[in-house]
Amino acid sequence: MMNSRLHSFHIPVLGLAFSINTPLKVAKYGISSVVSLVDDVLIEDMRSYHCREYGYTYVPIKRTEPDSRARRITSYLDLLDEIIKKQIQEVKISSLSEASELTKYLDLLSENSSLKKLYYSWLKSDNKLDKDKLEEKIKERIEPGDINVNIMAKIDKTNYGQDGNPLPAEQSDALAALRGFANSTVRSSVVISAGFNARLFAYISSFKDFLPDEKGEFIKSVILKVSDFRSAQIQGKYLAKKGIWISEFRVESGLNCGGHAFATDGYLLGPILEEFKTKRNALKEELYALCLENWKARSLNYMPLVPQQKLSVQGGIGTANEQNFLLTYYHVDSAGWGTPFLLVPEATNVDEYTLNELVAAKEENLYLSDASPLGVPYNNLRNTLSEQQIKRRLSLRRPGSPCIKKFLVSNTEFTKTPICTASRQYQHDKQVQLETSGNTDPAEFEKISHKACLCEDLTAPSYILTGIKQKVASRTSVCPGPNIAYFSGKYSLKQMVDHIYGRTNLLNDTYRPNMFINELKMYIDYLAGEINKQKGGIGASFSQFVNSFKTNINGGIEYYKKLIPQIECETNKYLAKMKSDLENLECRLAAILIQQELVTIEIDIQSKTPAI
Repeated sequence: MMNSRLHSFHIPVLGLAFSINTPLKVAKYGISSVVSLVDDVLIEDMRSYHCREYGYTYVPIKRTEPDSRARRITSYLDLLDEIIKKQIQEVKISSLSEASELTKYLDLLSENSSLKKLYYSWLKSDNKLDKDKLEEKIKERIEPGDINVNIMAKIDKTNYGQDGNPLPAEQSDALAALRGFANSTVRSSVVISAGFNARLFAYISSFKDFLPDEKGEFIKSVILKVSDFRSAQIQGKYLAKKGIWISEFRVESGLNCGGHAFATDGYLLGPILEEFKTKRNALKEELYALCLENWKARSLNYMPLVPQQKLSVQGGIGTANEQNFLLTYYHVDSAGWGTPFLLVPEATNVDEYTLNELVAAKEENLYLSDASPLGVPYNNLRNTLSEQQIKRRLSLRRPGSPCIKKFLVSNTEFTKTPICTASRQYQHDKQVQLETSGNTDPAEFEKISHKACLCEDLTAPSYILTGIKQKVASRTSVCPGPNIAYFSGKYSLKQMVDHIYGRTNLLNDTYRPNMFINELKMYIDYLAGEINKQKGGIGASFSQFVNSFKTNINGGIEYYKKLIPQIECETNKYLAKMKSDLENLECRLAAILIQQELVTIEIDIQSKTPAI
C-alpha cells in the first residue's frame, strides 16, 4: 500500500504545469502531491529538462513512435521515482543538525505527529547513547510523499493513425495515460476525476498492479474524486464489480475550488461530508463484498480483512482550525490545499508575472468563467497573459488559437472529426455562421470568442521557468480557487506548512468567511447567475432545477445552523459572525427565489393573455 501519510494535508493537481514536477520539490519532505497526465508533450519536455538537471541520459520518445503517449508518461514517472528515492536516501544520511534536510523534514511535520514527538525526545535528551538510538528510529520512519497522478475521465479523445483511421480504444488519451502510470515503477495512486468513463474504468482491471498481489496488497491504487456520496457509491460499485478497490474517496467542493468547477444542484460540502461520515463504513463493506466476488472468480489472493479506505476533502480550506475540524468532526484522513500553494515557488511552477497577479488578486479579480473549451465553468483570474492574448487576437479580427496539441477537441458542429472550440478553425466557422444567418448580436459570438487554449496556456509557466520553448511561453492562464483572495504574498514551503498547522497566520486583512459559508455564498451567486441567463423565459426543466436546488441549499442552511454550535475550535465571536453570515445569505437566497417566482408568474400570465 501507499505510505501512511506523515502529513495530514496533500497538494492536489494544479492545472497542467503548476504541479507537473511538484513531487521533486516536496516528496522528500513526506508531502504527497498530484501530477496531471493530460499533456504528454509537456511531460516529455519536463523529462528532457530534469534529465539534464540531474545528470541522466535523455533518450527522446517521439510522438510518431508506437505507444508514445504511454511510454512518455512511464519514463517521466520512473525518472521522478528514481530521483526522489535518491533524495530520501540523502535525507536519511544527513545529520540532525540545524541546517540539514532531515531537520527540515522533521520541522515541517505537525506537532501531533508521532515522528515529530520522537524528534522532540531527541532534542531533549542529554544521553548520547539514547540520542543515537532515537536518531536511528527517526531515520527508519522517514519516507517520501506519494507521487500521485491525475487522469480527467472527461478528457479521453480517440486518436487517429497517419492513415486517418481511428486507433484502437487502448490508444485513447485517458487509457494511454493509465497504461503509462500502470507500467511505471511508482507505488502510488491514480486520482480519477471529472466524471464516469466506462472504458477507462473497465481498463483499470487489466493491470495486475491494481489487483491484490501474492501478499494480498496493492502496488497501485485508485483515488476517486467525487462531488457527493451518491457519485462515490455508483462509481465505487462499478469499479468494485471489476475487482478494483477504491483506496480513497476524495471529496471536492463543487464551486469553492480551483480549475474546472463541477457545481452540484445546491448540495453543499458540509451535508455531503456528513453523509460520508454516517455511511462510509457501510459503503466500504459493500464494496469489499463486490471486490471479493471478483477476486475469488479470478483465483486472486486477497486480504481476509477489509482493506483501508481513506476519505479526504479539498476546496476552499484556508485555516488550521478549518482543517482540524474536518479531520476531527468528519474523520477525514487528509485535507487538500491547492490554491495557496500557487504562491509557494518551492512547491509549484508559476511565472513571475502570474505570481505577482495572484499575490495582488482581490475578490473582484476572481470569477467563474466560460473560458474552458470543455464547456465546464472554469475558475479564472482577470488580466492574465492568456486573457491579453485573446483580446489582441480579437482586435486583429483573428479570434481563436492554433490548435496544435488537440487534447480538448470535442466539437463536431462544423466538422466530422472533433475540433476544439478555442481553435481558430472553430471560431472562424462560428463567426461565418452567425454572419450568414444575420445574427449581429455581439453577445452570441462573445460566448465562444473568449475560450482559452488551455493546452498551451496552462503549460506556459513550466516553459518560462525552465527556459525551453519560449515561443509558447508568453500567454499563461491560471485557474486559482476563490481562496487566493485571502493570501497576499510569496511564501516559502515552511511558511505555508506552518500556516496549515497553525504555527503562523498568512491570511491578509480581507474578511474571510468560514469555508462552508463561503461556498454557500458561491452557490447562491451561481443560482442567481443561472436565473439571469434565462432571457427567453423559464421552462419546465429549469423550474425543476430551481426547485431541486432550493430544496438542497435550504437543507444545507438548516444543517449549518445545527453545526455551528459544534465547532469547538473557534471562538464565540467567530461563531457569532458565522451565524450572522448564514442568516444574511438565507435572506438573500429567499429574495432571489421570490424574484424568480414573480418572473415565472408574469411569463405564465403573458402566455395566457389573449392578444388584442
